[in-house]
Amino acid sequence: MNLHSIAERLPAAPAGEASLTRPRSRRRITVARVGIYAFLFTAALFFLLPLYVMIVTSLKSMDEIRQGGIFALPLAATLEPWRQAWSTVCTGAACEGLRTGFANSVAIAVPSTILPILIGAINGYALSFWRPRYANLLFGVLMAGAFVPVQVMIYPLVRVLALAGVFGSLPAIVLVHLVFGMPMMTLLFRNYYCSVPHELFHAARVDGAGFWRIFLRIMLPMSLPIIVVAAIIQVTGVWNDYILGLVFAGRENLPMTVQLNNVINTTTGTRLYNVNMAATILTALVPLTLYFASGRWFVRGIAAGAVKG
Repeated sequence: MNLHSIAERLPAAPAGEASLTRPRSRRRITVARVGIYAFLFTAALFFLLPLYVMIVTSLKSMDEIRQGGIFALPLAATLEPWRQAWSTVCTGAACEGLRTGFANSVAIAVPSTILPILIGAINGYALSFWRPRYANLLFGVLMAGAFVPVQVMIYPLVRVLALAGVFGSLPAIVLVHLVFGMPMMTLLFRNYYCSVPHELFHAARVDGAGFWRIFLRIMLPMSLPIIVVAAIIQVTGVWNDYILGLVFAGRENLPMTVQLNNVINTTTGTRLYNVNMAATILTALVPLTLYFASGRWFVRGIAAGAVKG
């Protein structure tokens, strides 16, 4: 008995079930679809081409770089420029590489991310559910602070931190990032909590829960998508910052971006393009890794209310 005869003896499936087992029809190729994919491919090529040049240049020796061929693959790939950029390149008076700046950037970024997210979550929760007196005015003032240029606030902050005796220290640069990150964090969490059903809040209030119990037991566990969005925004902003780190961090806490500028803009000796490219990629590695590792959560957070009013 062959398969064909067995199939003939089986009962016929209902019309509704038969429709479910049909293979999906192929998507039609239209001019609009081709245009979209062509645009996406061009945009990806536009942004990835500089990264490709940086990577292949960082793997070449200086003799090979001098021969030209900026887009050519390295004939004899070497990781020596990466080793120099990390441990031996001069970033000023010291020639210890970017590893010191990496440690400083981590020490700055961790508290400068946790504190604004925590305080911004509390502010957003209070402004979206509890509605204290003049809540809209307070929210407007916070949003106005997001549009104040950093350069305008540098001198007043220098004076205030100097009078407080913390200028040029790690607490000073963390406090500055906290001040400048607060408006955006408050906006993100307020808009996210506004999209949460208020029935949950009212039910918790009926059960006798107060401000902190509702926030810690209900709101905060639901906030993982927007926390990831806020963390990506804050870490990227703090890690890529140059001007605030240069002014407020002090010589002992200079972040990686400041040391990278010292490496690239050196005026003594031969300009080592391979080391410069390796140092640039090392500096940008943390934000890139963060984006690739948490991209799914970032999209979920945006879709869940990060940009909703």
